[in-house]
Amino acid sequence: MVNVGLPLFAETLDRLGVPVTHLDWRPPAGGDLRVVRLLARLEACRERIDRANAIAFDRLVNGEPILVDCVPAHEALGLGDRVVLHAGPPLEWDRACEPMRAAVLCAVRYEGWATQDTEAARLVDRGDVRLEPCHRAGAVGPMTGIVTRSMPVFVVENRRHGNRACTTINEGLGKVLRFGATDDTVVARLRWLATEAGPLLGAALRQTGGIDLRTLMAQAVRMGDEMHQRNVAASSLLARALMKPLAEVARDGAAHARLAAFVAGNDQFFLNIAMAAGKALADPATGVPGSTLVTVMARNGTDFGIRVAALGDRWFTAPVLTPVGLYFAGFGPDDANPDMGDSAIVETIGLGGGAMAASPAVARFVGAGGVEEARRVTVEISEITVGEHPHFRVPALDERGTPAGIDVRRVVETGITPLINTGIAGRIAGTGQIGAGVVRAPLACFTAALEQLVAEAG
Repeated sequence: MVNVGLPLFAETLDRLGVPVTHLDWRPPAGGDLRVVRLLARLEACRERIDRANAIAFDRLVNGEPILVDCVPAHEALGLGDRVVLHAGPPLEWDRACEPMRAAVLCAVRYEGWATQDTEAARLVDRGDVRLEPCHRAGAVGPMTGIVTRSMPVFVVENRRHGNRACTTINEGLGKVLRFGATDDTVVARLRWLATEAGPLLGAALRQTGGIDLRTLMAQAVRMGDEMHQRNVAASSLLARALMKPLAEVARDGAAHARLAAFVAGNDQFFLNIAMAAGKALADPATGVPGSTLVTVMARNGTDFGIRVAALGDRWFTAPVLTPVGLYFAGFGPDDANPDMGDSAIVETIGLGGGAMAASPAVARFVGAGGVEEARRVTVEISEITVGEHPHFRVPALDERGTPAGIDVRRVVETGITPLINTGIAGRIAGTGQIGAGVVRAPLACFTAALEQLVAEAG
């Protein structure tokens, strides 16, 4: 006997000793007839969409991201005075969460545009300091994602397509700007990054002629990184690649030692670079007519936003969810801020949550179970993607590639939304990181994008 749908009947027959096969079938889009009709309209264009998605997928997975430099943001991005870049989709100041507001005010003080938070807040309130999303400027940033003109940024160049993407230097753990911490140690570290670490890293990178990130990341995946919450292998591989050029350009032994200690002591050093590589890889897929692949996922602590290849730079947003995970001692779910950061670009290119099978250690760290659960997550994400990554391969899955190319149609049809590995920020300004976990992208973003895709398909 074959049972379709509710498992209750199959379970009852099984208890009675009746041979039964259960088919776990669910109606498309959860049975929402309006959305089913939208999917049906795109189904009529399937061949054209599939051809477009093949083009976008090739651009997404076969780019050549090269780490080429580290220079101030005003030089790399043309970032003007009194502009603060933030993570996620566009955000009005009066809707910003506490950690985001605190980080913006700290950045204003860091740049010397104000000396006190009250003065900084007045500048932002009046529009004398302008907020813009990182993605608009060609950058990405973790958590609050703050970038201002004097901050040093890594530059990643996609040598296949000629585009570039930038990101700040990862500050390390503890109380840091990206988690909304704002005390004097945060500002002091930012100044050190700008005056000493950044210039040294830039000189070393120019000495190398560029570091091939796709190859490095592929190797790190094989060593247990999923490139969002675990970057231990990638950070170590990058440190090894930088060792000789840093020794060649360093003129001050003490400065060299400080930078070496900083890099060696930061297991997340590579995270920001993985994000810039992700943006450099995903951006060329933007603008492919008819493609339903996701090119950006990002959060700002208030909203979650996505972009879709065929729909260019338009954002489709919904309220962001709060991560579920493990907390540091003394903290719990009530202390958590809703999710933040541009780091979901890592999931967008086929890493992070969707690559959990490559990194079962991370599954436990973020509270998502062990080896079998990690494998299950990766298999589940393959249901909403159009292919396997040809370069990021998972030994535990018999060398299969990680699922890549998130398809809006498949997300809406199955109801399965991307799973994102993430850090958890305290909701009270100045708290910093309080844990790590996982969060789902809101389905509403994908449904809104689907509606627009149908409208433009005619």
